[in-house]
Amino acid sequence: MTAPSTAPQSPAGAPVLAEVVRSGFVEGRHRGSLVILAADGRVEYTLGDPSLPVFPRSSNKPMQAAAVLRAGLELAGERLAVASASHSGEPFHLELVRKMLAEHGLREADLQCPADLPLDPVEAESYLAAGRGRERITMNCSGKHTAMIAACELNGWPTDTYLDQDHPLQQLVLSVVEEAAGERVAAIGTDGCGAPLMAISLVGLARAFRSFVLADEGTPERRVADAMRAHPEYVAGTRRPDTWLMRELPGTLSKMGAEAVQALALPDGRALAFKIDDGATRVLGPVLAQTLQRMGVDSPVLARLADAPLLGGVAKVGEIRATVGGAAA
Repeated sequence: MTAPSTAPQSPAGAPVLAEVVRSGFVEGRHRGSLVILAADGRVEYTLGDPSLPVFPRSSNKPMQAAAVLRAGLELAGERLAVASASHSGEPFHLELVRKMLAEHGLREADLQCPADLPLDPVEAESYLAAGRGRERITMNCSGKHTAMIAACELNGWPTDTYLDQDHPLQQLVLSVVEEAAGERVAAIGTDGCGAPLMAISLVGLARAFRSFVLADEGTPERRVADAMRAHPEYVAGTRRPDTWLMRELPGTLSKMGAEAVQALALPDGRALAFKIDDGATRVLGPVLAQTLQRMGVDSPVLARLADAPLLGGVAKVGEIRATVGGAAA
């Protein structure tokens, strides 16, 4: 590994993390910031400015799930994994969320996440072909919302305002995020699902994931990490990179977020986090693969992650190439 590094800055202020190359011509560039932590928690490599706060979006979900456990809700296995999930809306996801609602005496109408189609495009097409429309349970955060409402019911907290920033549950989430990240939350917004969203730096996000994989057994943080790693298909889906990584790199904790955020921790405590400034999620795989290569990870899953072809008709005419090492690879 190299010492902490700063790449040449683009006119836009942030380094290029990936290039879009079509027919040998660079037609676009995606800029952003990235950090790698060493096993002992030191900042080992940076691109851009990972000290600036970002909204981690769904990369915050492990912390939200840990808060639900701290509130006393008993969840384990697949149930805890789907409470941490941005699920694809596959049948097994929806079946489990329906079971969880029934187990806690809740209805789909109690969910305050918006109605949506399944996140996975294949599942969305199947859903529409079957004559179904947007529903709250198919929204990718429905497992998280189910767990949040159940925790409120358990504690006698209001359920009609569980998404309010000052609600006891959301204040508990705030505490968990700040403790895991090792820094104060810089801003609070509203996520796409309606839940409060805490802004932290990319360094803090990587630190949070590192703290989850290194947490003592039996703690809420370790229970969340263990459930996600044991049941990654419930965290994402059968066709999703987070699932591939947690299946094929044992002990790895991985979670993407909307607007092109990615956080990951390896079982030895090494961790990474990055954000693509323009929110292009198509860049996540190549950048993540090259970053893991830089960290010394060697696995066939990296080639699968890095494969981001551009088509001309039905033929491959180009690709998205990561430039995390300073040059496209």
